[in-house]
Amino acid sequence: MTHSIAILGASGYTGAELVRLIATHPGMTIKALAANSKAGQPMAQAFPHLRHLDLPDLVTIDEIDFSGIDLCFCALPHKTSQEVISALPRDLKIVDLSADFRLRDPEAYQKWYGNPHAAVDMQGEAVYGLTEFYREAIRGARLVAGTGCNAATGQYVLRPLIEAGVIDLDDIILDLKCGVSGAGRSLKENLLHAELSEGYHAYAVGGTHRHLGEFDQEFSAIAGREVRIQFTPHLIPANRGILATGYVKGDPEAIYGALSNAYAQEPFIELLPMGETPSTRHIRGSNFCHIGVSADRIPGRAIVIAALDNLTKGSSGQALQNANLMLGLDETEGLMLAPVFP
Repeated sequence: MTHSIAILGASGYTGAELVRLIATHPGMTIKALAANSKAGQPMAQAFPHLRHLDLPDLVTIDEIDFSGIDLCFCALPHKTSQEVISALPRDLKIVDLSADFRLRDPEAYQKWYGNPHAAVDMQGEAVYGLTEFYREAIRGARLVAGTGCNAATGQYVLRPLIEAGVIDLDDIILDLKCGVSGAGRSLKENLLHAELSEGYHAYAVGGTHRHLGEFDQEFSAIAGREVRIQFTPHLIPANRGILATGYVKGDPEAIYGALSNAYAQEPFIELLPMGETPSTRHIRGSNFCHIGVSADRIPGRAIVIAALDNLTKGSSGQALQNANLMLGLDETEGLMLAPVFP
């Protein structure tokens, strides 16, 4: 059986990444591509690298007939998805790539995103889309809320350690570097080549980054108490990739063991040999996440590093992984592409 797919927000980076992945998926066919600002254009005009594919032209969301669609990916900007998704048919399966349904508490959403939640009645049915930890709930979900790419990377580092009780919950530092595509495709002065290249910088310093809302929500739920980590993101002059370095207090061998137990059967999470460190160049364009553990020179401390592609495992690949589960397909379908190197 082939499932019919629609992608809303197809002219953005995550929309194009979804098209790239679904193009070779044996169980899915793209029936509709929406991009209101580029409606009427062929997808090849928005993304020339996809010109070899036989794709429908871009249309407005209102032009799509959802009666023949099995699942819809919403790759729309934050603050837009809630309104759009509220108006979609209630029997339609949806994977949302925005932040609009990630935070279970509407007050937390307003705190981190600055506006009231516009679809509170739907928030209760949304399942958090970190596949490896919400797999069974995702299988039966109608609406899945994809994680933030930074939030996903940090959780792959820290969730198993918090759950296993092998680190000090009051002494966690997460230092993260992200490629510029994580900021989206819209024109911004600080993302111009001359502004960004030949350097990198920290941003949202001091606990203001929105993905902290996800860390607070998830880590506190696991621990059964409030957990607040120190987190500083950095923007690097690279197109793709996230490298997250966690500094934690605990026995390095116990930490490695907890990660090994958590990810031993996971098809996309690769725990490297003890002391080996991952690199974004080894996961580029793939749905894989590499994790490494090293003992610190200070006894009783460890450094845990994760690398993934923010557009694939951090967003569109994770979305497709979730969609596979929702449609009863093999979870890895369309996602076993090897990383691009060099």
